[in-house]
Amino acid sequence: MGPLGTTTLLLLICVSCLFFFSAWRKRSGRGKLPPGPLAFPIIGNILQLNLRDMSQSLHKLSVKYGPVFTVYFGSKPIVVVSGYAAVKEALIDQGQEFSGRGTLPLINKIAKGRGIIFSNGEQWKQLRRFALTNLRNFGMGKKSIELRIQEEARFLVERLRNTQGRPFDPTVFLSHAIANIICSVVFGDRFDYEDKKFLTLIHLIMENNKLFGFILVQLYNFFPTLLDYIPGPHHRVFKNAEELQRFVVERVKMHKESLDPSCPRDFIDAFLIKMEEERQNDRSEFTSENLARSTVDLFLAGTDTTSTTLRYGFLILLKYPHIEEKIHEEIDRVIGRGRIPCMADRSQMPFTDAVLHEMQRFVNLVPFAVPHAVTKDVHFRQYLIPKGTTVFPFLESVLYDSKEFPNPEQFNPGHFLDENGSLKKSDFFIPFSTGKRMCVGEGLARMELFLVLTTILQNFTLKPFVDPKDIDLTTIPNFLIRLPKPYQLCVLPR
Repeated sequence: MGPLGTTTLLLLICVSCLFFFSAWRKRSGRGKLPPGPLAFPIIGNILQLNLRDMSQSLHKLSVKYGPVFTVYFGSKPIVVVSGYAAVKEALIDQGQEFSGRGTLPLINKIAKGRGIIFSNGEQWKQLRRFALTNLRNFGMGKKSIELRIQEEARFLVERLRNTQGRPFDPTVFLSHAIANIICSVVFGDRFDYEDKKFLTLIHLIMENNKLFGFILVQLYNFFPTLLDYIPGPHHRVFKNAEELQRFVVERVKMHKESLDPSCPRDFIDAFLIKMEEERQNDRSEFTSENLARSTVDLFLAGTDTTSTTLRYGFLILLKYPHIEEKIHEEIDRVIGRGRIPCMADRSQMPFTDAVLHEMQRFVNLVPFAVPHAVTKDVHFRQYLIPKGTTVFPFLESVLYDSKEFPNPEQFNPGHFLDENGSLKKSDFFIPFSTGKRMCVGEGLARMELFLVLTTILQNFTLKPFVDPKDIDLTTIPNFLIRLPKPYQLCVLPR
């Protein structure tokens, strides 16, 4: 071997040693991160993770490494917390320490650390407190929001009636109805179903949901710098997010022009008034940027999750018509046909309530929640997790716990019924997550699910477009949210 060949070989050996040293440092690091699969330099654990079914990958790793383990997205460590005991210990027992918002490049690029969902520290505390207060003021948890949901449910029923028994895809119908409920709280009014701007808004949300399933979009969380220079669907995600932001900025401008500080109409008005109150505070968190992002957060959270749960839920009822039949019986017995359902009915309808709980458990909409982060160096079990480390609470591992929910892969309302047929509560029921970062809109979502489902089933029988045994309940691969495969149904007047 000549001098040049020897030099090349030594260089390769040195580079290899540096790579292995880098991987070792990731494992030992400052502190003592939980165990996990060997992470390769630059690419992390991408070869051991199935991007089309991240939940399956995390489940397999939890079996091998235990309830707390570490994976790497590129060079970034992610601590995964799996199982009820570990999730509770992190999000409730050490809730303050785990209350940070984790960072993923895809989220960072869109939210830029602003708003209610993706902010941290004092900014998050103030914006969350303000949002909770004003959502209550403008109806959440009060009679007025119940009236708004009932009104929108009536519009939806009329729209469904106009299908005249023909097959249709329920995606748009449900998205429009649920979006209008949060619009009435955030923007002060609902939109007509044919309003072009409203239709564009819903289209942007639905398109991004589909795009999140693309491999290049998912790879952005591993190699953001590289993918910024590569064309692909991830750029469409960012463009759609910018369009949503522009829509909100336009609505804010309209609100400013007609604002009456003595009579706020909605969330935007309340935020503008707060901005004016804090105008002299140079460190105020109530800025135009946080107003726009917070409004987008509320709109997306108030539209997407509930409409998707209902869409998946109706597919489940098409698969199991005997369950729908029992709901019909309970509706006829408790509500009848002469009045619209109200929240007071829910306590007298344990089977329907159990079905709704089971829908949320089975759908498992956000399998590992919105990422958390530790706010300081945290001792967790026998490990030391460094400040700022992103944490995935693996909610699916709790919702699909086989001891709490026997045969969790099967849809069974009995998971939430006791021997007397009464609703049985479970600490394992955490579809909205738990602890300090749990969803601010849980109360609204639960009202929407009950009132919309019962109003539709009070008026219609769902009819599948295919044989029930051929209905596929598996979801479309997606990194962030579980989506049912597209389907059609008919609704027949009762």
